[in-house]
Amino acid sequence: MTKDQRVLVVDRSEETHEVLETALARRGVHTYSARRFRHGVELAEQIRPDLIVLDLDLDEADPEAFRVPFVPASPQNATPLVVLGSARRSSSDSSLSQFVRKPYDYGPLVRKIEELLVGVDSSAGRGV
Repeated sequence: MTKDQRVLVVDRSEETHEVLETALARRGVHTYSARRFRHGVELAEQIRPDLIVLDLDLDEADPEAFRVPFVPASPQNATPLVVLGSARRSSSDSSLSQFVRKPYDYGPLVRKIEELLVGVDSSAGRGV
């Protein structure tokens, strides 16, 4: 994990935004917040995050196509997603996605995000 990585959190929960922002800021990771699916897509296009945390229980999220709007957010079209939800809604599984079932503990969620960010570092060849 390197400093200046960007994580976009798309979730209605104020607590989730606060906890992730605090935990990730300690590691030099910048977090961006969206409370609505559409705003998350707009932010993803603007900031090109290294990782996206997406709550599938947003009222605007289309469970079968939730990945599609976020794919162009990455120059390599490989932005990892951490998908939060009360139940897995899509039968299609992606190597770029990690599903975290609600309710969840923040500690393991933060560790999962960190693991994925380390993978982004090694695959992107940062610093080369």
